[in-house]
This record gives sequence, structure tokens and C-alpha cells, in this order.
Amino acid sequence: MSRFEEDARLAVEAARWAPSPFGRRPWRFRIGDRRIGVRADAGRALDVADPQGREMLIGCGAALHTLALTLRHLGHAPRVRLLPDPDLPFLLADIDVPEGGGDPGEETERLYEQVEPRHGDRGVFRPDPVPAGLPATLREEAGREGVTLRAVTEPRDRDALGALAGAADHLEPYVPGRDPARSRGWGLPEVWGRPGTGLVVLLTTPEDSPAAWLGTGLALQRVLLRARAEGASAAFHTHVLELPELRELIRVRLCGGRFPQVLLRLGLLDPEQVPPRRPADALVQEDY
Repeated sequence: MSRFEEDARLAVEAARWAPSPFGRRPWRFRIGDRRIGVRADAGRALDVADPQGREMLIGCGAALHTLALTLRHLGHAPRVRLLPDPDLPFLLADIDVPEGGGDPGEETERLYEQVEPRHGDRGVFRPDPVPAGLPATLREEAGREGVTLRAVTEPRDRDALGALAGAADHLEPYVPGRDPARSRGWGLPEVWGRPGTGLVVLLTTPEDSPAAWLGTGLALQRVLLRARAEGASAAFHTHVLELPELRELIRVRLCGGRFPQVLLRLGLLDPEQVPPRRPADALVQEDY
């Protein structure tokens, strides 16, 4: 096995730690001649909760960012081409890895160190606020992928989102393995108003398309790793956006017409619990 093949498999291993709906890891990789193909694994899609595949592609984008970051950590200079073939809609990206590379740098190393420890928390944050400069930093990270990050600081807007999250808890049945933050009382406005709520964040895009969903995943993992590097963890509330009526209401009333793709809260951690991940061998496909 060549050094590239060894490093490619290490990158696939690291991609297991990217967030995805229900922790299903709906992606597959094909390792070729100094190239890695990233495909959506439609067999692991959620036909009821995610009929369009929006959350599936967001998860794939997060895995793609993790893969590229790990390759840079290993001394490579990956070149990512998104949606390279319109005739192959499930082929999301090709990553070319030319020979050579260089020192990954301190910033790459710092972010790579967050890949495995980062995971969705159950939302029981300490009452301490996140660092003052964190929202601006995360806004810049999301913007690199063409995604807007809005920190929801107005109490009325925050409480409205909390009420909608609580409504979604009642309108959709609880399914084990989905959003860790739901069914713990964190969707209720009286709880969201307490100090342990953390920072409420929306990721939005001007369009609602596969390219936008994939870009959201890239931005999401940038945001999560940067937040983790600053000591913050995330609690997801994606179930709110799975209900078309609630998502449309949030788009019109709270996002200025932009499409909400991710709703989460960021806060400082208490002791963590790490969820299971699919083994790396299950994510590598020998041929398409």
C-alpha cells in the first residue's frame, strides 16, 4: 500500500467523526490514483424525515471538510472539486491529491485536534457565556463557504425559536438516535431563556439546492471545529427544520427570506458522552 493510500484511509477514518442525521454517516468514499471520490450513500438516507436529501448532503459536506482537513494535517495539499459531474448526482466531490505538499501549519493542526473530540452535546451547558469574539469568528468561518451564520441574540427571536423547537418535539415522534438535544426540555422557551441555553445560531443560504446543502455542511464543520477549539460544543435542533411549515415560518420571519439549513446552540461543556460511529471499512467502496 502506498503512502497516499495509507493517508487516504486515515482521512476516511477521521471523516467518521463528522456530524450527520441520526448518526447514519450517509457517505461513501472511493480511493483511486491520488484521488478520493465522495458520494452520497442513498441507502442510508432518511426517506420520511429528509425526503429531499437536504440533511444527507449537509452531513456529506461536513465529512468532506473533515477529509480535506485531515489530508492537510498529513502533509498533502488537496484540491476539492464540488459536484464534478452533472450526470452523477450522487458524486458530490472529487479530491485530487497531487504529490508534494508541505507543513500543515499550526492552525490546521489546532483544528484537526478537534475532529475526534467534537460531537453533538445534549445541550446541558454551563451558565458561563461563550467567548465574546466567538460569534464573529464563526460568522467568518461560515462565510468562507458562502453560508451566513446568524447569532440569535434578541430575546423575542430566541424565545420564538425555542417555542418552535418545543412544538416540533410534539409534532414529530421521538426517534432514538436523532437530535441529542431534543426531549430534554431544551426546546421550551422558559428553558431557552436561562443562562444555560448558550448561543442560539442559524446557518442560512440564499438558495435551497443540493449545492447549497453541500456548502452548508462544509460551513457547519468549519463552525463546529472552530467553536470546539475555543472550548464550545454544539447542541443540534435539526428536527425543527424537518417540518416544512415550521421551516418556512423561520425563513420568512427570522431569516429575512434566506433558507434556514441548521439550527443549533453553542455553549461551554460539562462532562461529555461520545456517540458511536460507523467503522471506517464500512465507508470505503472499491468501485462505483
